[in-house]
Amino acid sequence: MTPGRLAEVLGAPPVPRGTWEREALYVSTAALRHGERAGERAAELALRLRALPGIEEVRVRPGGFLEIVVAVPGELVGEAGAALPGAAPPGGVLPDQALPGAVLPDQPLPDRVLSGAALPDPVLPDPVLPGAGRSGDAAEGRGAPGPPEPRGPSPWPQGTPWSPGTWDNPGFVVGYAHARAVAVRRWAAELGVAGAFRPELLADRWDRAVLRALAEAPGRRVSRDPGWAAYAERLALAYHDAFERAPALPRGDEAVSALHVARVRLAGAVREVLAEAMAEVGVIPPDRL
Repeated sequence: MTPGRLAEVLGAPPVPRGTWEREALYVSTAALRHGERAGERAAELALRLRALPGIEEVRVRPGGFLEIVVAVPGELVGEAGAALPGAAPPGGVLPDQALPGAVLPDQPLPDRVLSGAALPDPVLPDPVLPGAGRSGDAAEGRGAPGPPEPRGPSPWPQGTPWSPGTWDNPGFVVGYAHARAVAVRRWAAELGVAGAFRPELLADRWDRAVLRALAEAPGRRVSRDPGWAAYAERLALAYHDAFERAPALPRGDEAVSALHVARVRLAGAVREVLAEAMAEVGVIPPDRL
């Protein structure tokens, strides 16, 4: 069950609530539009929702609020980037130079991954940039200009939003997450990570945290005040945690599994939604950092 399918019944995308660690919960105020009939309308909607495959539970709360629990939150990956613009915005921010010594992740997969060492990053290996706290590093951004027009000026540093390459710079946090997601997809192709997508395998707490963040995208697309910059930062942080704690690529002699395939698909959804959010604030998404 996906936000898009729920919106077909409710008339608008529901809003995700909670951490999703235990249950994938959405809340809808669709019935409230019916005024005094809100309670009656909520009961009608609940009946329709309970008849749908993939719905685990529907709770009607006082006042007509609906709480909807979906059984397999990973199913939203298939539609997560459905509204992705064709390219970055005109006038978007293109970093004018790479930081010295940057490693480009489109190079052949490093031997240290094949040997089972830590997952490589599209980053500066040494030294770690001052203030970096996760896997730390620096950036080069590339992209092609094109529509749509940004809704407003970028809230991140102009010219080189990924600099300084520290975790207290939101532009770096978001750009680095996009570059990581792009690199995962590329490295997955080199390692032969392929197969049927099994969304139910995205059940780890780190995977579910990313899904929880992705679930906000449909509602933000129809909001008068979508808050794309703050949203991109939260999604990026969730993805950094998943990247480091829930590996998408096999290591050493580890065989490719359906879980790896699912996490690579998740990386693709993150890449698309981050690109969309960055385009909305006038920043060209970087494929490498």
